[in-house]
Amino acid sequence: MEIPVHLTDFTIGYDRKPLLSEINTSFKSGTLTALLGRNGTGKSTLLRALAGLNSHYSGTISLFGTDMRRMSAQNLARTLSFVSTTRQRIAAMRCRDIVALGRAPYTNWSGNLTAADRRIVEDALQATGMSAFADRDINSLSDGECQRIMIARALAQETPIMLLDEPTGFLDLPNRYELGRLLARLAHDRGKCVVFSTHELEIAMKTADNLAVIEPPHLHNNSTSDIISSGLVSRLLAL
Repeated sequence: MEIPVHLTDFTIGYDRKPLLSEINTSFKSGTLTALLGRNGTGKSTLLRALAGLNSHYSGTISLFGTDMRRMSAQNLARTLSFVSTTRQRIAAMRCRDIVALGRAPYTNWSGNLTAADRRIVEDALQATGMSAFADRDINSLSDGECQRIMIARALAQETPIMLLDEPTGFLDLPNRYELGRLLARLAHDRGKCVVFSTHELEIAMKTADNLAVIEPPHLHNNSTSDIISSGLVSRLLAL
């Protein structure tokens, strides 16, 4: 089976100063990986590159063996989904309609949903625990509920790779843990490759299979138990 995400000699940075340099690593299917690092070390920069939103890097990002730069926009949209850290509020739209936007890579030019598309939307709402909110206006939701709708939209996109930038950023502590557990279920039960950046070290250690820790210009990517036992987390993040 081909690896969902593989970096080969990957280097990225700004003003000729690399944040990450000559990285060779992979992210696998059926696993939840938490991306950790101090502020300004490149977590969001790396995620945006993986999502195809930042092409200012050298080396190669391969998705299932294909160089991302050679993939069409539609093929890329069918391969990976990205949930931004930005709070997204869309006026006068039902949650179900927002989740349905995830079907855009598969619908025809008119954007009409088939019965199969509608089933996928309902499944995404159910999987994220948001079925009861389907007909609510997105602006009536709490931050945690809104975040789940955005994850449901990504889930409706039916991509084998899901990337999330600081998805717990605006949530209270119980919702942070619940969101971490939700992402783990999506990875394990649906065989997805899920990578999320976070400042929540304890949540990452309790929910993620792997930790990818940025130590500029290096990226240490290994199982959670191996990263913790190595002392890397304590050293870099001052536990």
